[in-house]
Parts: sequence; structure tokens; C-alpha cells
Amino acid sequence: MSDKQLKSKMSSVPIWKKMNLTVEEASEYSGIGASKIKELSNSEDCPFVLWNGAKRLIKRKQFEEYLSSQYFL
Repeated sequence: MSDKQLKSKMSSVPIWKKMNLTVEEASEYSGIGASKIKELSNSEDCPFVLWNGAKRLIKRKQFEEYLSSQYFL
């Protein structure tokens, strides 16, 4: 499978079914700005961030749980 076909296949997965989201996808999904998500995920004890080298991914389910438990951000 070529890179182009793989990217096309990966982008066809709906956001709500993805296990991990990019910061931009998490922003689109939650309605929270990307800069705020980056700020929240900078903490060492952040429960919803997954680092892949320098790339920051957001664990969707943990992110949803975190937001459900917050009164304000």
C-alpha cells in the first residue's frame, strides 16, 4: 500500500472512533482552542497526553473523561 493510499485510509476514520487525536483534531472535536489543549497537556501529570517523540497526541477517551470532570478550564 502506498503512502498516499495509507493517508487516505487513515483520514477516513471518523474522529469519534480514533483512539488518539492530534491537537488540531482534539480542538475540532471538543470546541476548545488548540493553544489551550497544548497548555493543559504540557503538565507532566496530564492524564490524556501521549508523546510520540516530539509529537503530542491526545488520548480521546481520557480527554473526554477529563473534560467531563472539569468545571472550568
